[in-house]
Amino acid sequence: MIERRRGTTSSCCAPPIGPPPVLLLEGEPASAGAARAFVREFIRHHVPVASGDHMETVVLVACELVTNAIRYGTEPGDSLRLTLEADHTRTRVEVQDPVRRRPRPRPESSERDRGRGLIILDALCLEWGVADAPLGKTVWAEVPR
Repeated sequence: MIERRRGTTSSCCAPPIGPPPVLLLEGEPASAGAARAFVREFIRHHVPVASGDHMETVVLVACELVTNAIRYGTEPGDSLRLTLEADHTRTRVEVQDPVRRRPRPRPESSERDRGRGLIILDALCLEWGVADAPLGKTVWAEVPR
């Protein structure tokens, strides 16, 4: 007869530890704040040795991607997905929205307060890009540690 020890659970059924890597957001401006809080919690738990600069850089990159997805990739009632992944060399941020239109750089202008998101990605990230998703696109960026 096989006995199971009390107080143990199978590794296949153990609950996940820490915040999950995925957050679903509504396509509205308030979601940018939720994204910032989610990134900070994820980094604190999954990358506890990360510097404060790394955390704030990932927060800024995620906020830019989420804001751009809300502004250019959603319509009222749409949602988007923020996914984080971290290892010892980088933190990857992915934002999926339901619109296939890809981001494009805009000429610099002192007359408008928009259009700097891709410049920020170029300055802060190892690399970034866009991939087609079954319903829309995913914009991703990798922040070095």
